[in-house]
Amino acid sequence: MVKENPQLEILSFPEPITEKKPFNFSVFGTKISDNYAWLKAKNWQEVLEDPKLLPENIKEHLLDENKFTEKSFSRIKPFASLLQSEMRARIKEDDTSVPENDGPYAYLTRFTEGAQHGQFCRQNRQTGQEQVLIDADIEAKDLSYFDLGDTEVSPDHSLLAWSADTNGSEFYTIAIRDIPTSQDQEERIEKTSGDIVWINNSKGFYYIELDSKHRPVRVKRHILGTPITSDPVIYEEKDSGFFISIEKTQSGRFIIIGSHDHETSEAWLLDADDANSAPVIVTKRNRGVQYEVEHWGNDLIILTNADGAEDFKIISTPVTSPDKSNWQDLVPHRPGVMLLSVLPLAQYLIRAERENANTQIIIRDMQTSQEQQIVFEDEAYALSIEAGREFDTSIIRFVYSSMRVPSEVYDYNIDTQERILRKRQEVPSGHNPEDYIVARIMAVASDGAEMPVSLIHHKDTPIDGSAPCLLYGYGSYGHSISAGFRTNLFSLVDRGFIYAIAHIRGGTEKGWHWYQNGKRDKKMNTFTDFITCAEQLIRSGYTSKGAILAQGGSAGGMLMGAVANLAPELFAGIIAEVPFVDVLNTMLDTELPLTPPEWPEWGNPAASKEEFETILAYSPYDNIKAQNYPAILALGGLTDPRVTYWEPAKWVAKLRATMTGGGPIFLQTNMDAGHGGASGRFDRLEEVALVYSFAIAVAQKAKHP
Repeated sequence: MVKENPQLEILSFPEPITEKKPFNFSVFGTKISDNYAWLKAKNWQEVLEDPKLLPENIKEHLLDENKFTEKSFSRIKPFASLLQSEMRARIKEDDTSVPENDGPYAYLTRFTEGAQHGQFCRQNRQTGQEQVLIDADIEAKDLSYFDLGDTEVSPDHSLLAWSADTNGSEFYTIAIRDIPTSQDQEERIEKTSGDIVWINNSKGFYYIELDSKHRPVRVKRHILGTPITSDPVIYEEKDSGFFISIEKTQSGRFIIIGSHDHETSEAWLLDADDANSAPVIVTKRNRGVQYEVEHWGNDLIILTNADGAEDFKIISTPVTSPDKSNWQDLVPHRPGVMLLSVLPLAQYLIRAERENANTQIIIRDMQTSQEQQIVFEDEAYALSIEAGREFDTSIIRFVYSSMRVPSEVYDYNIDTQERILRKRQEVPSGHNPEDYIVARIMAVASDGAEMPVSLIHHKDTPIDGSAPCLLYGYGSYGHSISAGFRTNLFSLVDRGFIYAIAHIRGGTEKGWHWYQNGKRDKKMNTFTDFITCAEQLIRSGYTSKGAILAQGGSAGGMLMGAVANLAPELFAGIIAEVPFVDVLNTMLDTELPLTPPEWPEWGNPAASKEEFETILAYSPYDNIKAQNYPAILALGGLTDPRVTYWEPAKWVAKLRATMTGGGPIFLQTNMDAGHGGASGRFDRLEEVALVYSFAIAVAQKAKHP
């Protein structure tokens, strides 16, 4: 049965008034006025490293907003606490991942009852003896924020290099732990991206250093026992629009340095066996050409969009002469079937591909070229391949779930084609998939584009337009939102909500063209697609106008700001988490960490009048109108380097000063966290419960004003 909700009330108080301090500037002859630019701290880079340095007037403003939200939500707080307990009851607190074999050991993650953070452990495959390599709950003790980054065991299994962020700003410190003694060495490497790749002799590793603008730009090599100050720079990216990454090939033979923006990539090879290896380029960057590198035998295996392969293809090329002139197609391009990833094993090549928002796994025998496909029957589901730690194996691991079926981890024997269930996600408080209905409908845009909408509802929820709906969207960077199992959403679905995901342009659910048609000069498609999906849910009888709660975070928060401006009457409320809403100002500010790398996604409004006008036309902050707005809850993080705290703060201030009715508008800033919110698995539930109680309260008010 669908649960009954208590009547929830958000209390009405005078909203905080933010002081206006006009700041005027011109771009291409267009005058821009920003009354709330002062909320951006002049020392924001210092604040990322030490939040205590936030200027007092800005701190007081953010705290006043938090107090207003807390006071307004005081009557729904008990219900939010109930939701939080309900969500926690769905979590198996003493849980263990499926071990991953690696030589004499198997590595796993374990959570113990009551622990906010996990343990990284290993088992001896012969004796079964287990050792905790690092307990993140112990490391997080007395810290308001702790995120365990990379955990990389040396190839000889004697050392653990690990990284952690302790304030949410994504500055990771690397430490080296002696596994037999469980003691950390004195060496500490600060201000890194957190990524670690060992040299095969276990005497050193590579890491990425962040520059003063928080950009990952330098690959360095650290040899154990040598001064960190003498670590040589192995590669430095000179283009501020490119970020770098490091990873080891599945074979363990090479370390790949990747340099990329959102349209172009370049890769360099390091010999993982040679502690003095110098990088060798695979093929030079060519604007618009992307490629990712793996290794098999005497060849490199490359996933690329070269030669017009919009949805990507897989090629091979000799290790000794990898330049593009020697590339040969291995898996040709097929329009509409997007190749997502490639995993080479000693005898096989495994690839993941997506068609119509669903993922498939294909396995190729590299000796016979015969292929087999792992088939799934659900209408909408989530699927991912786990790379594992071994290369010479015929076992692959994948994780499957649907919106109503909990996550299942399978080992698949390629030789026998047998699926072995290794773990099924437990829901301690109980879950019956048969109580829920999953569906996929199509919404058709004015230009004929068909957007899939994945949805779930309780079988007892009437489909007559009376149900409230939470509609989630993202639609940027080619990121696809999977229709997977999410335990938290059942706190809404069990209370009569329709939960829906809009697979809108800007993602890659329907291929690379789906992404291309939702970026830069076509960005407006993302917003109108979301509105079209909402309208289709209404036409299909799932919900009604003014009964929809829209939710999105980061670039999805930009989506929330845009649809609030374009179609406020459709929505009962808007939930914008760390919302990228001040698009124009951010893309003009070259000092911010992500601005130059983001220009291929949004355009450069300082260099192009056309791109300036495009961004100005949709930037949520710049398009706030004198109109009624739905109730809005905006969430920010003080140390967020991706979407800075002042974006939601400015947006909320301008909304209140401009709107003619509707609301109310709330801002909640986590003063101890960054982009991902609270770091503990239970602390995070407090934020989710607040959001869901807001959604239920707003839906009730919309139904009974």
